[in-house]
Amino acid sequence: DIGATRDARPSLLDLISRAATALDIPLSVGGGVRSLDDAAAFLDAGADKVAVNSAALRDPTLIERLAERLGSQSVVVAIDAARFAPRMWRVRAVAATEETGREAVAWAREAVERGAGELLVTSIDRDGTRSGYDIELTAAISAAVRVPVIASGGAGSAGDVAEVLEAGASAALLASTLHFDILRIGSLKEALASRGLSVRLPAPAPSAREVAAWLG
Repeated sequence: DIGATRDARPSLLDLISRAATALDIPLSVGGGVRSLDDAAAFLDAGADKVAVNSAALRDPTLIERLAERLGSQSVVVAIDAARFAPRMWRVRAVAATEETGREAVAWAREAVERGAGELLVTSIDRDGTRSGYDIELTAAISAAVRVPVIASGGAGSAGDVAEVLEAGASAALLASTLHFDILRIGSLKEALASRGLSVRLPAPAPSAREVAAWLG
């Protein structure tokens, strides 16, 4: 829920519950997580992981408390970063509207040291542009930490996704390119596989002979 923190509204627990019931993939949820109780409510509703951003910047010890209670594997720290100098990025909070003065790579290291099991790194400069991910940002943070880094902001083509994965990201987030059918999951996975990247492809449809054998 991208506006939950900015608008100080509660998260959509019913939506989380319905999504968790409908999906057979891990579900990460963020937006509006301000306390241990908020995070626990997300998990109780069916989420597998919770993402924190602004609340962790205000009180970094929240990461430690979340990791201790929920386990690091369930704690994602989201980082919204904007470039301000060559190979330097500053972190913003509250839906990327507030400057924090923190440097992104240093904050990524601190978040992991405090217990984050995963980082979601969004390039504010690239977000929504479909001009490709910020490869330098992703590579710098991926090299600085030993937890999975999800790259976000800028996907416009299968080539963009492949490039950021090859730069060190463990995964890539896509939004508008899927919403507007610019990319489709199946063809994207095939394109990534063709470049030698590890993806989980759907099982091929059984042949008529195989179906007949199963039916006896």
